[in-house]
Amino acid sequence: MNKRSIPLLVAAGLAVTISAAAEETRSTLADQQSVAVTIYNENLALVKDQRKIQLGSGQNTLAFRDVSAQMRPETALLRSLSSPGKLSVIEQNFDFDLLTPQKLLEKFVGKSVGIIKTNPATGAETTEQAQVLAANNGVVLKMGDRIETGVPGRIVYGDVPANLRDRPTLVMSLNNGGTAQQDVELSYLTGGLGWKADYVAELNAADDKLDLSGWVTLTNTSGASYRNAKLQLVAGDVNRVQDERRLVRAMSKMEMAASADVQQMAEESLLEYHLYTLDRSTTIAENQTKQVSLLSASGVPVRKELLLRGADYYYSSSYGELGQKMKVGVFVEFDNKENARLGMPLPKGIIRVYKKDGAGNAQFVGEDRIDHTPRNEKVRLKLGEAFDVTADKKQTDFKKLPNPTKGTAMFESAYEVVLKNAKKEAVTVTVQEPIPADWKIIKSSHAHEKAASNTAVWRIDVPAEGKTTLTYRVQVKY
Repeated sequence: MNKRSIPLLVAAGLAVTISAAAEETRSTLADQQSVAVTIYNENLALVKDQRKIQLGSGQNTLAFRDVSAQMRPETALLRSLSSPGKLSVIEQNFDFDLLTPQKLLEKFVGKSVGIIKTNPATGAETTEQAQVLAANNGVVLKMGDRIETGVPGRIVYGDVPANLRDRPTLVMSLNNGGTAQQDVELSYLTGGLGWKADYVAELNAADDKLDLSGWVTLTNTSGASYRNAKLQLVAGDVNRVQDERRLVRAMSKMEMAASADVQQMAEESLLEYHLYTLDRSTTIAENQTKQVSLLSASGVPVRKELLLRGADYYYSSSYGELGQKMKVGVFVEFDNKENARLGMPLPKGIIRVYKKDGAGNAQFVGEDRIDHTPRNEKVRLKLGEAFDVTADKKQTDFKKLPNPTKGTAMFESAYEVVLKNAKKEAVTVTVQEPIPADWKIIKSSHAHEKAASNTAVWRIDVPAEGKTTLTYRVQVKY
């Protein structure tokens, strides 16, 4: 085949492509009237895509382009909004095998292609027919009576296979008994869309109030964009049947897009979950991470606690020293109530806490993860371990008492806890001891309370740059 025959080959390919395109009605984002996206916590979203399309009477083939590449096609539902009940789906195919040079070559294994070679001396081009024998880890061609590997020139294809598309496409065979122009809605579940809540809190100088901001971080790796979408988020643990099929897709570099609108999202109950609705439309671009404001509250009353938590293993044996310079945990707690300037169901996420230093610069002081938190519940965060408050702990006495009844054992032990404070101000340390079995405190240097069936709690004041010693004796019966 000479150079003049190349346009004939290309024209023939275009004719086949145009003919195939004429057999189906294509719908793109240009037809989209609106789109609504409801995103759940665990990589799941419900998409409702409304478009205006033109159909013929009777049977039609509709190529619904620009859908999510991670669509679950078994959940797809197309319905007519303008002619309800007069549009039915007979068959549908989800084409997510996207057009690339390698994919095109793979689809032509066993078929003929044109190979265009250029004479390096004259620049003249010639075309030779070749059969593609293999396209895995390179290409194998049969050209005349010889076999060649690699690509000896440019490859010319006669057409593009029908199931190889440049964008993810849902192809549906329809029966239209309604009007030619219709408003339709395609709804489906998809992976590749997820959200999480992140919170930023700033403590005041006295550690008794904080300002809290909540952000929703959306991540879109679904292979589609959702322009001017109506966005809703569902917080809660929705049960899902596990699908054994997994679509593994490469994730492109994500782009951060922070929203300048700081209005809170509207919240409402939905079955046993909570639904958050953004009061404006937003674009969720493909391969993008976006942040939108969830809530903002200032002056939330907070309680700080320094906690020394013990263990239950040393109440039935002799141990002596139990620890030197033991760490005291730093916790903050606040109420999710309206009278505490909150009262909004909080989706699970991470709360990062900051506090201003002497120069007025906010410094990170710790973070913790919270679960879904309803209204009127407490939020408790562990920020870290205290630097200036430590404890030395030892068992000062242990003895086994005569068995009160057959099959039981009784022990008596005594303890000394020295709490040290290197700060320039006094602190209060909560000492929490999980004591097993049937127990009673028979002697203690400080008052205690029985916080639970297996927990004794002391609240000990420790002076500035000083120390306080807690001693107690306990009997335990197993």
